[in-house]
Amino acid sequence: MLQGFKNFIMKGNIVDLAVAVIIGAAFSKVIDALVASVIMPAISLLFRQPNFDSFLAFGPVKFGVLLTAILNFLIVAAALYFVIVVPMNKVIERRNRKLGILPEDEAIDPQIELLTEIRDALRVR
Repeated sequence: MLQGFKNFIMKGNIVDLAVAVIIGAAFSKVIDALVASVIMPAISLLFRQPNFDSFLAFGPVKFGVLLTAILNFLIVAAALYFVIVVPMNKVIERRNRKLGILPEDEAIDPQIELLTEIRDALRVR
């Protein structure tokens, strides 16, 4: 039973997931600092408010807090996309081009290739 647990823990997927969670937690602080210290102050210059917490407040119901949270989420998502995802996709694309790996949209599905050959053979008859 302990050997099975050890095999489960030592699988590459579990170790990769653990590393990803730890790196993600550390990187989230960087993104939070970017949003809180750079992007939100720039936005607050436009609206003359540091956040929208008091915006659309009707007594105890504060829709502005939700609006601030949604805006922060969108800013974090955009920062991750443009700072991490886009450059990483470029690096992967460059590496794949160097290795001769076709992009998914250019790769030919073997089943489609086989069906095309069958179709062409039937046309010849």
